[in-house]
Amino acid sequence: MKKYLIKRDVPKIGTLDGEQFCEIAATSNNALSQLSPHVQWVESFVTDDNTFCIYLAEDESFIHRHAELSGFPANEIIEIRRTIDPTTASSR
Repeated sequence: MKKYLIKRDVPKIGTLDGEQFCEIAATSNNALSQLSPHVQWVESFVTDDNTFCIYLAEDESFIHRHAELSGFPANEIIEIRRTIDPTTASSR
């Protein structure tokens, strides 16, 4: 499967509480269960007005379908081609 970074514009999402994030995750998981095994949520990073989500999917169409089913926007979808980290410097 391919790896994607999804930017979701959600004003004031960073101000939500734990219970609200629990509900959001449950909504996302419900949509994912309808699309399994074609798409998988890895993790999300929350800022004041956005979430940046990492997903695995067969192709971008499954990300769009998840957005439709969950009601969460997918304002930008970017395929991740490769990852690097500090250990990459020593892999020559």
